[in-house]
Amino acid sequence: MGVGFAVARFGLFLRQIRATETHSAIVEGGMSVWSGVAIVFLGVIVLASSTIEHLAVIRELNSGTWQPGRVSRNAVVLASLLAVVGIAMSVYLIVVR
Repeated sequence: MGVGFAVARFGLFLRQIRATETHSAIVEGGMSVWSGVAIVFLGVIVLASSTIEHLAVIRELNSGTWQPGRVSRNAVVLASLLAVVGIAMSVYLIVVR
């Protein structure tokens, strides 16, 4: 979530510098704001998912039904989604530079 906030704020910073250099008004929008918001939102989803998973494991440990080596489908889906977002941001940074 911190990275998403930094991405969004850094884009605003760059737009302000550009506006100062060109003596014009700050241009609204920008891909960095939407990317930053998306990363913050993904961070919230990861946090909520990990909390739910933690509570489920605690419940299984208390009831004696926990099985080692079980793979969390949610963790795999979220990690894959974050990897896709990271690749998309990398491609965007390479293309825009």
